[in-house]
Amino acid sequence: MVRICAITKKGSIMGGGYSNRTRATKFNPTGMVRKYPNLQKKKVFVPELNKSINIKVSARGMRTIKKNGIYKTLLKAGLVK
Repeated sequence: MVRICAITKKGSIMGGGYSNRTRATKFNPTGMVRKYPNLQKKKVFVPELNKSINIKVSARGMRTIKKNGIYKTLLKAGLVK
């Protein structure tokens, strides 16, 4: 299952963890870790369409919705016509 925000299109990134000891000696590096965005399942009501839509959106995407409005944001993301 893909973990991508419907609004911002942000997905996972790979992050590496190196301890200070590893940096000093170039010995025993730690493995890479996949970091996921803070995704939430939300049911939002769009008054312009008079219906509710289920979306998987990140916390940053929810802030975007709050700032610009639900219909304008969904229209820009291509989720409604």
